[in-house]
Amino acid sequence: MLTEQEIAQLDWQKTGDLLPVIVQHAVSGDVLMLGYMNRDALDKTISEKRVTFYSRTKQRLWTKGESSGHFLNLEDLFKDCDNDTLLALVTPIGPTCHQGTNSCFAPAQTAQGFLYELESVIKSRKTADPDSSYTAQLYAAGTKRIAQKVGEEGVETALAATVRDKAELTSESADLLYHLLVLLQDADLDLAAVIEKLRSRHR
Repeated sequence: MLTEQEIAQLDWQKTGDLLPVIVQHAVSGDVLMLGYMNRDALDKTISEKRVTFYSRTKQRLWTKGESSGHFLNLEDLFKDCDNDTLLALVTPIGPTCHQGTNSCFAPAQTAQGFLYELESVIKSRKTADPDSSYTAQLYAAGTKRIAQKVGEEGVETALAATVRDKAELTSESADLLYHLLVLLQDADLDLAAVIEKLRSRHR
């Protein structure tokens, strides 16, 4: 989060007292939208932990989601090296774009963003009718069956690697990753927790 010292370094004059703010999903990494903040909007965003912009159309502060309920909960906030642009990492509540898409830049999506979307679909299958999808059938079968599938796919991935078949290795790796996501959700764990563990080991 921006420190008081960093806030004091912001160059408001360069951009007419409005700083552009890039809004990025804190987990998926997808860029969601671009807005503008004046100092009051910045202070409100930091104090309330919800993104508030200055609307150039309405000529007033505007909290994203104030009418739709699709808020952007602030996770972190950074400035760029020139002190004239902000980056807000957020957890969106519902779609960000007024057109109903997750991003105002849809269909642009990062690879990590696709995994987050896939994880969301997998999570939604936990309470679904087992006859509705393969994922729902796995959840109905229970943890032992899901864990067994992860083991099977792990072995098949390893075998594909030993024969140096890139196409098969790619396919089996996709199967392994999918079943691992199912297992994580079965344990009420998100991919973000795994990524954070990897990040902590890298430091």
